[in-house]
Amino acid sequence: MDFLISASTDIGISKKTNQDSYSVISVNTRLGKMVVAVLCDGMGGLSKGEIASATVIDAFRTWTTQRLPELCKTEITETVIQNEWCDIAVIYNQKIKNYGANQGIDLGTTLAALLLTDSKYYIINIGDSRVYELTEQAKVLTKDQTLVARETELGIITEEQARTDPRRSVLLQCIGASEQVIPDMFFGETKKDAVYMLCSDGFRHEISSEEIYQHLNAQKVKTSAQMKENIGTLIELNKQRQEHDNISVITIRTC
Repeated sequence: MDFLISASTDIGISKKTNQDSYSVISVNTRLGKMVVAVLCDGMGGLSKGEIASATVIDAFRTWTTQRLPELCKTEITETVIQNEWCDIAVIYNQKIKNYGANQGIDLGTTLAALLLTDSKYYIINIGDSRVYELTEQAKVLTKDQTLVARETELGIITEEQARTDPRRSVLLQCIGASEQVIPDMFFGETKKDAVYMLCSDGFRHEISSEEIYQHLNAQKVKTSAQMKENIGTLIELNKQRQEHDNISVITIRTC
């Protein structure tokens, strides 16, 4: 299987800094071609969020370049990915907390990471950045770790109320600002002629899943250039609708 890749980030209409960070790396291994995509949203309400997000991105880059080739000498399993990625999250939660304490500042970041192989996908999620799979529709593969998502699940508020709830960005946990982090892991089968998308919450608040699908489904994006152009259209649409957060997105089309 081959992969077409595109990614973009935008500071948005009101922030002074872009606290989002991302990385997407394509790797040729003895088990086939793979992609590791990671997106981190530094906490907008906390100082130096860009340091937290970039630090976690660097940790996953190191894992991709140093550890993944070693794993591919034998086999990749859900247990190994879960253990190693959760270890990264736990270790860097403490490292960022220690850095913040030493500097007298608060900082934190979400984490959404995806390993895409010929046959399977592996996802870790902390916070409210998301991973989508676009086939017949735009399907969210992750689960938001937010107060509003929990209240929706418990039936306290409706999904319609959740979309405009002023607390929608209140996180239950994030790396660097939580006493402990408990990541969510998701696994599934990689689909051909599908688009896998990672995004910060700034990309999805002002546009619908239908609009995402309309611009980024596999039939609309048959080249990386088309993906880049259509991502740009959606970023501008967010800004026109007064999205104030940083906006970041990664797309990977399987073919």
